Amino acid sequence: MSTPDPTPPPLFTIPITSTNGTFTCTNPSAAEQDRNIYILTFTSPKDNRLTPTFIDAFLLALDIIEYRYPKGVVITTSGIPKFYSNGLDLELAQSTEGFVEKWLWKLFRRVLTYPMPTLALLNGHAFAGGLMLAMYHDYRIQNPSKGYLCINELEFGVPLQSPMMSVFREKLSATAFRDLVLEARRFGGPAASREAGLVDAYGGLAEAVQFLRDRRLQTKAATGIYGMMKEEMWRQSLGILDAHAEMVAWRDRVEERKAEEEGAARGRVEAWENEVKAKL
Repeated sequence: MSTPDPTPPPLFTIPITSTNGTFTCTNPSAAEQDRNIYILTFTSPKDNRLTPTFIDAFLLALDIIEYRYPKGVVITTSGIPKFYSNGLDLELAQSTEGFVEKWLWKLFRRVLTYPMPTLALLNGHAFAGGLMLAMYHDYRIQNPSKGYLCINELEFGVPLQSPMMSVFREKLSATAFRDLVLEARRFGGPAASREAGLVDAYGGLAEAVQFLRDRRLQTKAATGIYGMMKEEMWRQSLGILDAHAEMVAWRDRVEERKAEEEGAARGRVEAWENEVKAKL
């Protein structure tokens, strides 16, 4: 009778200094066929917020896999059962100068163009920036019994910036995009998320590994052009990421014009009200 392959030791671990958390890279088994499947598990209490130290560790882990290990496929998931990621630490993001340009956009761009297939294994909730991060992966698999996917910025009054919107616009139908952003709808398994195009399948790690085997994803990066192909596929989102500073300047001009138009509109309403009162 054959014995199961032993669980291999971690390939490497990177600390997340601000939360005493870690990024740990492992293979699913010691079998030869699994040696280029890289499971990148992040554990940053309490809910895997996308902070500068979290993102620095994430980017370093991706660099190590790319430059020190054979080409294969990367699965990202959480070591915290309740959350894949609960998004940004909003207060920290707003108080950290250049946060979106120096950290968040850099992470989004790196994941979107990573030169190997990437799969986000959504073990729990993926809210706001956490769902954005998942969408920048090539594939997503969701826990069928636990966790919601949601863009809930509408509920707490934080407008989404262009790079936060663009990946959903490119990857979802117009109806799903509307429901996600303008209704802050919460998508859960086992049907709603897949019907909306947010995920490709349901399951846990075993199902994720089988998914990539069925699609033969382990060999897709071998020719060295996988990242280049993704850059061309997602050129619109990449253009938005790279030109965000110009878009901010454009948004400022739009807001100035809106303020002028609002002032004029209020003036017209007040004039109308005064005219009505004068006739009474």
